[in-house]
Amino acid sequence: MRVGIDFGTTRTVVAVADRGNFPVVSFETEDGDVHDFFPSVAASDGERLVFGHEALVRLDREGWSGIRSFKRLLSRADAAARPNVDVGGVTLPLDQLLAAFLVALEDALLHRSTNPVQLAAGEPIEAFIAVPARASSAQRFLTIEAFRNAGFEVVGLMNEPSAASIEYAHRFGKTLTAARQQVLVYDMGGGTFDISLVDMAEGEHTVLDNSGVNDLGGDDFDHLLLDLAVAAAGPQQTDPTVLLDRCRLAKEGLNPNSRRITVDLDTESVSIVTNDFYEAAAPLIERSIETIADVLPAGDGERFDTSRLAGVYVVGGGSDLPAVSRQLKDVFGRRVRRSAYASGATAVGLAIAASQEGPRVMERFSRTFGVFRELDSGADVAFDAILTRDTPLRPDGGEWTRRYRPAHNIGHFRFAECDRIDGQTPTGDLKPFAELLFPFDPSLRDQDLKDVRVERAADMPLVEERYRVDDTGIVSVRITDLDSGWSREHTL
Repeated sequence: MRVGIDFGTTRTVVAVADRGNFPVVSFETEDGDVHDFFPSVAASDGERLVFGHEALVRLDREGWSGIRSFKRLLSRADAAARPNVDVGGVTLPLDQLLAAFLVALEDALLHRSTNPVQLAAGEPIEAFIAVPARASSAQRFLTIEAFRNAGFEVVGLMNEPSAASIEYAHRFGKTLTAARQQVLVYDMGGGTFDISLVDMAEGEHTVLDNSGVNDLGGDDFDHLLLDLAVAAAGPQQTDPTVLLDRCRLAKEGLNPNSRRITVDLDTESVSIVTNDFYEAAAPLIERSIETIADVLPAGDGERFDTSRLAGVYVVGGGSDLPAVSRQLKDVFGRRVRRSAYASGATAVGLAIAASQEGPRVMERFSRTFGVFRELDSGADVAFDAILTRDTPLRPDGGEWTRRYRPAHNIGHFRFAECDRIDGQTPTGDLKPFAELLFPFDPSLRDQDLKDVRVERAADMPLVEERYRVDDTGIVSVRITDLDSGWSREHTL
């Protein structure tokens, strides 16, 4: 069985490769209801841990509490350290929480879903999975590790907007011409916003550029609606997780003709004017549109150059809000195309990739990776960008090397990833990658380098820094004394 799994901030969507078709799977709840997603929610009563639809049901019961949108924890700077997460009194490391959630997803997929493919005994579920375009190496690694620990066989990992571009070509291929074969993928998920400009030549998609906002998504609209409801009705006693879920349901019930939104609170229902909600959400949507300038330049007298653009493809659960398409159409007009199933576009694209029927995708590195280097005998440091977000990657990744004779006895390498650089200054989300001490002076190899002072030195060996990005976008580093072959390596 081959599937595409879009592990989302608020919802996880699964599509199956089934003899040339790629249906989105629906999951059955305890009450017999059917939903085309598995909620990314965990709940506990202090002893038992449950996930998905069962977690949503139990969050309404006394003694139960939980956590929504725990995928956002993967984008924290300390994610690689696998921080502990408290779920209703049960504490466990982040990687174990992710794996437990995915075990529950697998069980639901096999036993309580509309999955049309029968799995033979002993046959693994082969999954093509995705991460936000600007996900760090740690987020990519932890995501792959969690799926593997849950029993899935990971056959590939792709950036979420790139997967949506595959679904676009599958659904709207006739809109692509020699003059207009670029598509802007606008991916507003539950917790992250990604934008990618993709050139869609037949048989090969090339990501030209991408950008995004790590803390912008449909969750933020839920919080806005809750703020408006509480402002109208006063403080509430119900668990905020439950109230947010009610706001999400009310938000998802909106259509372009809705005039009011009704939100169920503790003891009453509050009615909010829809336009008031849209007015509150407008700055967030405008923030996403401003981000498009990172990948699409200004046109002749226009905000953006759309001369080669076949379409603006609007995907992701957060984009279901009618105000999103409305504001985008104010800028791009008829080029705005919404996926027939915005929440499922990424999963369908992944299922197509899993079936090996989709185009080859040429990615960009999508973020900046570099190292803080010692200057003036350790008195100062400077950030040296090794890979930038426009660095092209082959399907199997790529390698980059640097060779030099150092001028110091010790190399203190502080590797980090960030959104981009401004001159030599890293900007945006800065995430530590690794810290390595390397003895350029061979006589120091057996010493604890933390106790050795950095000093200028002559006649040091020839040193090579080798950086490799694998096919999932994860970076590994090897530093080698080429005179002797002695090396140190950091791999997640």
